[in-house]
Amino acid sequence: MVKEVGRKVIAQNKKARHDYSIEDVFECGIVLTGTEVKSLRMGRASLIDGFAMVNKGELWLSGVHIPEYTQGTWTNHTPRRDRKLLVHSAEIRKLSARMKEGGLTLVPLSLYFKDGKAKIELAVAKGKKVHDKRAALMERQAGREIEREVSRRRTGKDS
Repeated sequence: MVKEVGRKVIAQNKKARHDYSIEDVFECGIVLTGTEVKSLRMGRASLIDGFAMVNKGELWLSGVHIPEYTQGTWTNHTPRRDRKLLVHSAEIRKLSARMKEGGLTLVPLSLYFKDGKAKIELAVAKGKKVHDKRAALMERQAGREIEREVSRRRTGKDS
């Protein structure tokens, strides 16, 4: 059997980068059932409503939707069940201490297979206010306009 190598992205949470300011990103494993893995290999998952929490010294992922496997029978999984994340206990202690500071949350950014194993990329994030989102949008737009003007002048097309 050929072993998988590389990284195959299944789902990304693009809205998280818009709604939150990302402070720290880390990777962790995820405990899945057989039908969940088969459904993920078909490229089906949604991270939009997902979040992670520390509960009794363990890290849990909630709100992530992995649809039922179409060829599954009575062994199929519940699509939005809580899933345990595989992280060292020292990291969990650090994360729980940071979460107690207030205003921070754990948001999933992407779900992928890395060398055949399902992994999830979590971010320690702080929610953005509406005016912060607008400022980031205007900043991005201004950057695009500057790049457009620089490239236009470089090619010699003056108005």
